[in-house]
Amino acid sequence: MRLRTSVILSVLVLTVIMMSAFMPPPEKKGGNLKILPKNISHEDLHKVMEGFNVALGVKCNFCHAAKKDDPTRLDFDSDEKPEKEMARNMMKMTSRINKKYFHVNVPYDAKAVLAVNCVTCHNGKAHPDN
Repeated sequence: MRLRTSVILSVLVLTVIMMSAFMPPPEKKGGNLKILPKNISHEDLHKVMEGFNVALGVKCNFCHAAKKDDPTRLDFDSDEKPEKEMARNMMKMTSRINKKYFHVNVPYDAKAVLAVNCVTCHNGKAHPDN
């Protein structure tokens, strides 16, 4: 009787483990979002960040600081680097311009063809020409 209970329990535990292997992982959400929507998908957030990379000709570490416990990885939630706050200010500025002149009512819309965005001034440079 004891062996049968152990076998049944083992089968149940293995079944749960096997089923969990086929469960989709929870979707990653961006933390510390102050301008972009808090419910932005990880995919859309990544697209926006890639847009910044191209428009400014920079990599992620231009705005994002390294993790304290692992300097080889970035701490995307950190506000340590002033460039991150500057990016937020630039997003607010372009949002105001786009809302007033182009009637685009979202913080950052890469699909808005006529809208002002990062590349409008930066043209692939970290610091735009005057």
